[in-house]
Amino acid sequence: MLLSKNAMAEWRKYWYLPITAGLGYATAVMYVYSMGPFMEPIQNEFGWSRAEVSSGITIAALFSAIFCIPIGILVDKVGPRRVGLIGAVMMCAAVGLLGTATGTKTNWYILWGLLAFSTLWVQATIWTSAVTGHFAESRGLALAITLSGASVAATVFPLMATWLIEGYGWRSAYMSMSAIWLVIVFPLLWLFFKGPQDEKLTEAEATAQAEAKKDLPGVTLTEGMRSSALYKLIMAGGFFAFTAIGVVVHFVPILKDSGAEPLAAAGIASLVGIFSIIGRLGTGVLLDKFPGHLVGGVAFIIPIIASALLLFDGANPVSQAVAAAIFGLTLGSEVDVIAYLAAQYFGLKNFGALYGSMVMSLSLGVAFGPLGAGAVFDHYGSYSPFLYLTATLMGVSAIALFTLGKAPDFSAASSGEQVPEGSA
Repeated sequence: MLLSKNAMAEWRKYWYLPITAGLGYATAVMYVYSMGPFMEPIQNEFGWSRAEVSSGITIAALFSAIFCIPIGILVDKVGPRRVGLIGAVMMCAAVGLLGTATGTKTNWYILWGLLAFSTLWVQATIWTSAVTGHFAESRGLALAITLSGASVAATVFPLMATWLIEGYGWRSAYMSMSAIWLVIVFPLLWLFFKGPQDEKLTEAEATAQAEAKKDLPGVTLTEGMRSSALYKLIMAGGFFAFTAIGVVVHFVPILKDSGAEPLAAAGIASLVGIFSIIGRLGTGVLLDKFPGHLVGGVAFIIPIIASALLLFDGANPVSQAVAAAIFGLTLGSEVDVIAYLAAQYFGLKNFGALYGSMVMSLSLGVAFGPLGAGAVFDHYGSYSPFLYLTATLMGVSAIALFTLGKAPDFSAASSGEQVPEGSA
């Protein structure tokens, strides 16, 4: 991969930032990817159904969705550093407190309510805001590395949780896992995680920063809210998260219903995680080379092929593996594409608030996608209707991205020239 001189300069100066931001983002999804190993021991101790055990994820995702925009506005005002540092401590503490569950539903919902509040301070907006502020020429690759934190979480936390549960029980595992992660991550965030707003120190520099912020490239919040691009990105992100996360969470049952043995189904499903890393990094490179809305449209349309393979050749192990790889590639690109396009179409002036609305849409999709897939199966006795819905909504999302049109030229605006309306 060849980088321009400006891109190389960005990486020489801020190479550490996407890595530390990625660790912060991994903290944000710790509770999601560690849930699997905890489900059975909690179920056995309390006598709950698996839906009741996992209901906390829906609570957390919904709460996060409601307050995404206010947190984005806060990040724009105070910078991502303070929000992220506070959030990392709060999230690890909230995850650790799950180990104190008493077995009553009220207590369980209160614990998840605390965790839901903690998610606000570690959401994707915080980590991507710092990165987009420092990377322009190589923004796609930088965001890809940042958002690969989710893939790191998907790899690390299930293994860590399983090992701790087997050795110390699920209660101690929750506490130990969160403590270990905080000890690893917090010092790195303290030393290396800073956005542009966090770096001005002297009075003169603070004054210069305030003046610079007035001229920061990008649309006003009102202009962004009037832009058709905003609603296309919100729709694309929400539809994608609803269908893709719904399919991925239920992927093993989908394969088992097609005749796969449980161990084989789990092995094929693991391809989703592997290919999500490839998807993130590959998408990051492509976003820096080609128009972002075209890269995003292609990334969002290929799950139609995966859905068709599962619908019409679902018993074939090769088709199952190809479908898993495709969903992994797309799953690894969705947040990257949305974050990149948000910066490209709206600039940095109000990035946190406008991107926060897209994170809200993604969070709602995460909250209801797995529930929707399960409800479809409960009603029809098959996942086929949900796969048809997935193909349809992915097509709609791809069309929304393809029709975004040319992005505004904010570099021209900073020079005093007229900015084209683009998609607004």
